[in-house]
Amino acid sequence: MSSPDPDDAPVAVPQAEGGPMWFPPAPAAVAQPPARRPWSAVHEVRGDLRTAALIAGALALSGFLVGLLWWLLAPRADFRITANGPAAIGNPSEEIFAADDATFALLMAGLGLLAGLVAWSLLRRRRGIAVLLALAVGTAAAGVIAWRLGELLGPAPSKAELADVGARVTTALGLHSLPALAVGPFCAVLVYLAAALFTRRDDLGRTHLPPPALAAQPTFPEPSDAPAGGPRA
Repeated sequence: MSSPDPDDAPVAVPQAEGGPMWFPPAPAAVAQPPARRPWSAVHEVRGDLRTAALIAGALALSGFLVGLLWWLLAPRADFRITANGPAAIGNPSEEIFAADDATFALLMAGLGLLAGLVAWSLLRRRRGIAVLLALAVGTAAAGVIAWRLGELLGPAPSKAELADVGARVTTALGLHSLPALAVGPFCAVLVYLAAALFTRRDDLGRTHLPPPALAAQPTFPEPSDAPAGGPRA
C-alpha cells in the first residue's frame, strides 16, 4: 500500500495575532453531465431516412384533404338542359377554368408553406437534405392525389344527363394547367432553404449543446475568536 502524497494534505494557515489555526475546505465536486450515446453515422442516417419517410407519407395523405377542399371551393357553372341545348343558369364567368386552376394552386401553396415551416421548426433534430427531399416528394404526391380526387368528386355530366330536357347539370372540375402541380413542392423547398440560409450554425442547429458547467467557488469558514486549544468557559 503506497503512502499518501504529502502534497495532497491540506496546508495549515498560521494563526494571526493569537487567532486559531484553520484549514481551507476542499473545493466542491462539479456535477458531471449525464453520459450520452456515442455518435454513429449509421444511426443518424437511419433516423433521417425514417423521419423522411414519415414526412412524405403524411404529406401524401394530406392530398386527400386538399382534393376535398378543391372540390368544395372551386367555382363551377350550372346549366339547364333545353330542347335547343344547355342554357347557362345565372351569369357564369368566362374565366371559370382559370379559377379552378388558381384555387388548386393556392391550396397547394398553403400546404407547401405550412409543411416547410413545420418541418423546420418541429423537426430540428433531423434537419438536412433528407427532410428537404421528403418535403418535395410528399407535396408532389399530395398534388397528384388532390388532382385526381377532385376530378373524381366533380365529374362531367353523362350523355344521359345531357339528353334529359329540363335536367340541371354542373360543369366538370378539372386541372387545365399541369404546372400547378409544382406549386406545392416549390413553396415547401423554398421555405426550408430560406430557413437554412439564415441559420448561423454549420450543423443547422441539429444538436443541442449543453451549457458549460461552472466550478463551485470554495467557501472559507470565519476564524473563531478563541485560541486553538484554549480552555473552555
